[in-house]
Parts: sequence; structure tokens; C-alpha cells
Amino acid sequence: MIVKTIDAKTFQKMFLAGAASIEAKKEYINELNVFPVPDGDTGTNMTLTIMSAVKEISSLNNPSIEELSKAISGGSLRGARGNSGVILSQLFRGFTKEIKDCMELNVTVITNGLMKAVETAYRAVMKPKEGTILTVARGAAEKAAQLALETDDLVYFGEEIIAHMEEVLEMTPELLPVLKEAGVVDSGGQGLLEIVKGAYNAFLGKEIVPISIKTDETLSSGINLDRVALEDIKFGYCTEFIIMVEKEYNDNTEIDFKKYLESIGDSIVVVSDDDIVKVHVHTNDPGLAIQRALTYGSLTNMKIDNMREEHNEKVIKDAAKAAAEASTSKEKPMEQKPRKKAGFIAVSMGEGLGEIFTGLGVDYLIEGGQTMNPSTEDMLNAISEVNADTIFILPNNSNIILAAEQAKQLTEDKNIVVIPSKNVPQGISAVINFVYDKSPKENAERMIGEMKKVKSGQVTYAVRDTSIDGKEIKQGNIMGLGDKTILSVGDDVRGTTISLVENLVDDESELISLYYGEEITDEDANDIADELMNSYPDLDVEVHYGGQPIYYYLLSVE
Repeated sequence: MIVKTIDAKTFQKMFLAGAASIEAKKEYINELNVFPVPDGDTGTNMTLTIMSAVKEISSLNNPSIEELSKAISGGSLRGARGNSGVILSQLFRGFTKEIKDCMELNVTVITNGLMKAVETAYRAVMKPKEGTILTVARGAAEKAAQLALETDDLVYFGEEIIAHMEEVLEMTPELLPVLKEAGVVDSGGQGLLEIVKGAYNAFLGKEIVPISIKTDETLSSGINLDRVALEDIKFGYCTEFIIMVEKEYNDNTEIDFKKYLESIGDSIVVVSDDDIVKVHVHTNDPGLAIQRALTYGSLTNMKIDNMREEHNEKVIKDAAKAAAEASTSKEKPMEQKPRKKAGFIAVSMGEGLGEIFTGLGVDYLIEGGQTMNPSTEDMLNAISEVNADTIFILPNNSNIILAAEQAKQLTEDKNIVVIPSKNVPQGISAVINFVYDKSPKENAERMIGEMKKVKSGQVTYAVRDTSIDGKEIKQGNIMGLGDKTILSVGDDVRGTTISLVENLVDDESELISLYYGEEITDEDANDIADELMNSYPDLDVEVHYGGQPIYYYLLSVE
């Protein structure tokens, strides 16, 4: 069988099949995590990223390649989660940008698309690392360029590219020693391969597993308002839709549209991507937002939720009380808190950690972290909630920094500064060192400089056997993780935690801070603190309830 072209209908089927393929393999991909911790999330992040694009294209009837390209690019860009998800969204963005003006795809078009995809993804990563998803993607593009000179048969073309991607993937442990020691290939590269294999099988006409577009309720916002809302609900309907632009829509149009939305609600996010505009607004009259949007084009992916019904009774009563007070006040009610010079957004998981960040002046908390990385759109929603000229974002996880940077690129009306905190102790140190009278640049330099002085650790359990940095680890062992590697391994939480601290303390240390998780009692945490105070009488030891899942303790030494 020789096939030389792919039409829009087939391309749509292939994309859906690729999404179904990685969804089916996501747990296997998660297990390829180098460190055997219970929060391996590459497969989950890549799946949620591509599912965001699936949601966009699922409502399109007989779409063209251009329409599919816009939906794939826009959906994955806003839904990107984790480093692997952000890189995947950039691969999609580059590929679709190259093919969008074509009526059909052939070997040349796909080759150009793959080259553009790799160029776009490498450019999006500040320090590209080989032995990752980037390497596997580049291998596919280079093989495609070679094959394009030899054949126009897409069947042979696809088969050879997949075979080469498998070869490159098997080489990733040679490029990243940590993969070799752990005995795994790169998880992001494996995820990309599964997507391509699924798409190719659909191209061949093989039966594919139907894809489920259902997603967890938290995916649309990523924010647990029951626990972290900083303002009462004034507008009861969370309204979301996409405008398929059919009339003139430029920067001035968007400014006017945003001003109108501000007059009828809050929590406004308007993200434009070519001829598609994604809109999110909280309002008491969704019809007004919809009517105005219809003046720009047709609408799709409409979603209206009654937030008051979805929230717990306390939040509803608080909202009603605020509304009553506003209605009786002689002063003009304010729809937003007053604009201020600087605001803060932090990613956090655990009731105690949330309270700590709030107490330090953080304006908005995004629920997430180790077990659920928030998406780019979650970041955009949070940015819309903070009424400040400059907003500092604390990702508090190395796997969330790229999503924060992507949200920064999509924000035009506020100055966004991403402080690249890789864990909670770094985030806490950063916000403590903020000085209100200094400029954003001065504060960023100060916050980053001070947080880098913090030595951090985490205590959790191993989910599989492995060997890392000469340490033999068995499933069920307790591990003490430092900033870069595993520093202690044991059979019990207490002993492993004490050993981890021993690896972090030096002659310049002054303070040890322990943040205990949801599975640890106050008594157990204080017992460890007492032992540390006896072992290090010249150091201060602080104990805080974090309430985080997965990790028994987060700790820092300063």
C-alpha cells in the first residue's frame, strides 16, 4: 500500500488516536521517573496537555487542517502542564504553524512541520538538555529530512521515522547518565513515541481505543477555591467559551472587550491565538458576555458553572453576607481589591503550607505541586485574580517553572516575574526576602539570590527498586532527597529524616525548618525536632504543619 497524502479528516483521526495512545500508556510512562518517588507525573502531564487540545477539536465539524491546527496549538498551549507538557505544546505549536495553510499533508509538508516543531521547542527551553523528549523529537525530524529525499510514500515514511525514534529513545540513557543508572529511558521521549505510534496506527486504518474527553473538575481552574479563595464570590457564574473570530479583532478590539467584561464581572482571562479567542469570566449574567462575544464571531466550547452551588456552605454564606453588605453601603461597591504595586502567586499543596504562604502575604494560591502540576491556563486564571502592576509567581517545583514562563508570555497587561523556586522552602525564603520599596528587578535578584542559599530536602518512600548514585534502593524504603540527588535511604521515617539533615547541615548553618505532612502526627514531628536540637544545640529548629501529601517531611537548612 502506497499513500502520498493525508487529508484533514484523517489528520484529525490521527491526532485523536495519538492522544488515546498516550492516555492508555500514561501510568507506564509515569513509572519511568528516574527517582522512584510516588509522584512520577510525566505521563499524566503529557496526557492532560494533549487532552486539552482534544477538547478543542472535538467540537469541530468537518474541520480544515487550518482549523485543526489552531485548535491543537491553542488547546495544548493553554493546557500545558509540567516541563514535558510545555515542551509537547511547543512541538505542536511549531508543527501546526508550518502546516496550517496546507489543504493536505505529504512527506515534504510533514518534514517541514517536524523541523519547525523541533526549532520551536528548543527555543522555548532556556537550557535544552539532550537525552530528553527534545532529543527524540530532533531524531524524528532529522530522519524525516533524510527520507524526504528518498520517498513520497507516507506508509514507509512513517514506519521508518518510528523505528528511528525507538533507536534514539534507547540511546537516551547514554546521553543522561542518571537514566542509565536508574535503568530507564527518558519518560518524555517515551510519551512522544507513544503519540506518534498511535497516530500512525490510525493512519494505517487500525482500530484504536475510543478516547474519553472527560476530565477532572479541577482541570479547568486548577484552584481549590474552598480552601484558598482570598475574596468572597461576588459573581456566581463561571463562564467560559471560545470565539471563532469572523470579524475584525485586533489589539484595540481586545482591550475594549476586556473593559466590557470588567464592567460585568471579574476573574477575566482573554487569550488570543490567531482567529481563536479563549474567554473566561466570572459574572452574574453570562448572557451579557455571550452577547458581546457574538459580535466578533461564532462561539464554541461554551461552559457555564454555578460556583455558589459547587462551593461549600461556608463560602456561600460568606458571599451572601458580602453581597448584602455591599447593597446597603452608601459607598460605591468595588469589584476588585485596590490596585497595588506588587502581588504574589504561589503553587502549594497542603493546608498548612497554604496558611504559611498566605500569612507571608501571598495573594493567590494555586492548588498543586508534586502530584498535580497546574497548567498554563491555571496560571493565567490566577494572574487575572491578582490586581497588581507586577506579579511574582513562585512555582515551588522545578516541573512547574516552564508553565509559569509560558503564562508570562501570554500576559500583556501586567508585569509577570517568575521566581524559579524549585521547592516550597525556596518559595518561602523568596517571599520573606521581598522588599516593597525596591524595584521588581531588584526584588527578583534579591529573592533568587536568597533562596539559592537554602538547602532543601524531602522525605518520601520508594515505589520501585533502583540504583542511584551508588545507593541500592528497594521498593518501600524511605528516602531523603536533596536538591539534586538522594542523600539518605532507610527503613523508617525518623532515622532517614535525621540522616538527611546530617547531610545538609554544615558549619555555616543557623536554622533547620521542618514542614510535616498529612501522615505525620504533631508528636512524631516534635520528637524529631527535639533530637535535632540535642544534636545541634547551636542551631534553631522550627516545626511547622505543612499537611502535604506524599512527602512525610519537607525541610530546609539555612
